[in-house]
Amino acid sequence: QVPLVESGGGLVQPGGSLRLSCAASGSIFSINAMGWYRQAPGKQRKLVAAITGGGSTNYALSVKGRSTISRDNAKNTVYLQMNSLKPEDTAVYYCYAEITSGSRYWGQGTQVTVSS
Repeated sequence: QVPLVESGGGLVQPGGSLRLSCAASGSIFSINAMGWYRQAPGKQRKLVAAITGGGSTNYALSVKGRSTISRDNAKNTVYLQMNSLKPEDTAVYYCYAEITSGSRYWGQGTQVTVSS
């Protein structure tokens, strides 16, 4: 088991910034990739960004250039820095951790609302 605890969501004005954090515990030695998905009301959950244990990153085109994913392996934490936020970034953001077996564990989700 890999419990994940997310933090950092909230209400921000268009053009603003937020940093989401996700701390892993439990069987952390087996974690390979970590990342973030988001789900807007009435829409499917979609990948936002991911980072491997080696530091390779992948971004959705909708956030590329505006967001940075990073990982602190000593703290077992992954971060998502989001800048120049737009109303269409409004969603529940879910952190995940993928272990070596290929199984994924998910956080409880954190709401991000971009509105004036």
